[in-house]
Amino acid sequence: MIDLNWLQKLINMVDESDLDSLEISRGLGTRIRLSKSPTVHVVAGAATDRLSGAAPAPAISAPVSGTEFAGNAPAASPDASREAGEGSAAGESALLEITSPMVGTFYRAPAPDAPPYVEQGDRVAEGQTVCILEAMKLMNELEAEVAGTVREICVQNGDPVEYGQVLFRIEPV
Repeated sequence: MIDLNWLQKLINMVDESDLDSLEISRGLGTRIRLSKSPTVHVVAGAATDRLSGAAPAPAISAPVSGTEFAGNAPAASPDASREAGEGSAAGESALLEITSPMVGTFYRAPAPDAPPYVEQGDRVAEGQTVCILEAMKLMNELEAEVAGTVREICVQNGDPVEYGQVLFRIEPV
């Protein structure tokens, strides 16, 4: 049982300090996390603000054929692709794009001296971290929403990225 007076004092202390967040773990699985900044959980390119309940941004754009990779322009909608007859050639696989849910800096690894989360050709599982996006000194892990093989890493480590910019192309399994 959590003492509400103790919790209110913690909230006030964090609010009045220079700390951005505080996390405390106590016995029997009790965990308290206080944060001045909203907690952002990124899943396959979708940022979800858990505190405000904001709707997530589109996570993965429509499948695209191998001929539509020019630039960072978003892929056509699935309906537009079907109407144009694209992506229907035999042997041509559809790739899913993981796009950036925010403006920030792209990092392939959790630390400068650590190995990258994924390399081109690696298989990823659903929910696996594929990179970190830094925005306003907050490190946001980006997770794959589908299992598949990384076919293209579209951004270099340390590059600034824009909202909606393609970061990875994944061939689903």
